[in-house]
Amino acid sequence: MTNLHHPCLSGLARNPAAPEDVLVRIAAHRAGRHGMARRRERLPDAVVEALLVHDDGDVMAGLRAERISPAMRRRIATHPDPAIRDARADFIHHLVERGSTAVLGDLEEVYGQPRTSLVAAPDPKLRAAVAGSWYDRPAEVQTALLTDPDPAVRAAATQHRQPGVPAEWRDRCLADPAVRANVAWYVPLTWHQFTELMRTGDEDIQRAVAGNPHLSADMVARLLDLDDPLVRVAVAQSRHVDAATRDRLYALVEAQRADGDIDAEVAMTWNFTEPDWMREAPLDERLSYLDCRHAIFRRVLAGSRDLPEESWHRLDNDPDVAVRRTAARRPNAPPDVLERLVRAHGEVFHHRPLLVEHPNFPRHTLRTFVDEPTPNVRYIALQDPELPVPALQELGAAQEPFLRRGVARHPNITDALLDRLLSDPDPNVADDAAANPALRPARMNRILTEADL
Repeated sequence: MTNLHHPCLSGLARNPAAPEDVLVRIAAHRAGRHGMARRRERLPDAVVEALLVHDDGDVMAGLRAERISPAMRRRIATHPDPAIRDARADFIHHLVERGSTAVLGDLEEVYGQPRTSLVAAPDPKLRAAVAGSWYDRPAEVQTALLTDPDPAVRAAATQHRQPGVPAEWRDRCLADPAVRANVAWYVPLTWHQFTELMRTGDEDIQRAVAGNPHLSADMVARLLDLDDPLVRVAVAQSRHVDAATRDRLYALVEAQRADGDIDAEVAMTWNFTEPDWMREAPLDERLSYLDCRHAIFRRVLAGSRDLPEESWHRLDNDPDVAVRRTAARRPNAPPDVLERLVRAHGEVFHHRPLLVEHPNFPRHTLRTFVDEPTPNVRYIALQDPELPVPALQELGAAQEPFLRRGVARHPNITDALLDRLLSDPDPNVADDAAANPALRPARMNRILTEADL
C-alpha cells in the first residue's frame, strides 16, 4: 500500500523500471519494503538478499515462490531467523486457520504436498481450504468431500455450483444442515425435496430455494406468500410469473424499502441476481421483455447478440444507463453510440474491457474529453497513451486527486510534470508518480538520497 509518510519510496519500490541497485538501496527502508511487496516482477537475488537483511517478515509473508529464484527459496528456507524463515508459511497457515480463501498453489507450496494429498489431510481446516480453492477437482474427490466427517469441509465442497452435487447425493446433501442452504441454490429439486426445505422455515434456506434456477411453476407459486423481500425479488425474476405478478412483487418490496426495511434495500440495490434463464430463451420470448418496467430484464436482454436492429436502437436509448452500457458491448456497436455513452457517463473501470477499448470506439476523440465539465468524464482522456502534454498539464493541475493520479501514471508524462507530482500533497499521487516507468534513474537516485538511503 501507499506509505503515507514516504509515498515516493513506496511508489519507487514498485516501479517496474527501477534498476537492481535502486531496489537494493530502497530495501533498507520500511516504506520501500511495503512497496516492494506489491511488485509483480520477479525479484533479483541481490534484492532478496537485501530484504533478508532488513525485512522483519512482512515482505516475505507475501513473497510467492514464482517471484524469487530457487536459490533464494532455499536461502529463505534455511534462514536462522524464524520470522523470516517461516513468514510465508505462517501467513498461509493463518489463512487456513481462519477459514479464509487461499490460492491452491500456495497451499501446495507451503504444505509441501500435492492437492490430491492435501484434500485428505488430517486437519479439517486444511481439507476445507483445499475444497474451497480446487475448483476443477475430479468427481471422486468431490464425493469424498461430500462424505467428510467435518461439516465445514462439506460446506466448503458445496459452496459453488461446480463441480456440483451428483444426483444420487442430493437427498443426503439436502438433509445435511451443514450444506443444505448451499445446495438448495443450484440443484434441481423434486417436489418432495422442495416441500421439505420449505418446511424448515429457515430464512436462509427459503432465500436459497427462491434463487434456484430449476424451480417449477408450482414451486414458484408456493413462494408467492412469503413476505421476505429477497425472496420476492427472486420470485419476480422467475420465468414462471406473469407481468402483473412481477409488478406486484416489486411494488411490495419498494414499499418495504420505503418503510426502512434493510433487507428490501439490499434486494433492490445490492442484490446481484439476474433472470439468467433469459439468456437461453428463444428470441421471441426475450424480445417480449424489451418494454419490461424492470431494468434488470432489459439489461439481460441487452446482453444478447442476435437482436434486430430496431431493438438495439431502443436499448441504446434506454432510460437506464446500465442497460445502455450492456448493449454497447455488442461487437457491432456503432462508434457514435459508444462515444455518446462514455461522454455522458464516463467509464466503469472495474468492468473490463472498457468501452473505450471496444474496436469500434473512435479513439481519435479521446483527447477531446479533456474539455468535458465532469471530472470523471475528463479522466477518460487519459486513456489516450499519446495525450498531448498541454492536456496532461491541465489535468495534472486538477482539484480532484484521482485526475492527478491518472496523470502520474500516464506514459506520455514529462520530467517536469512528473517531478511536480512527486511533491503532490496527496500521497497516492506521489506514490503513482514514483511508480511511473518514465521516471529517470537520476530522479530515482535523488529520491533515495533525499531519504538518506
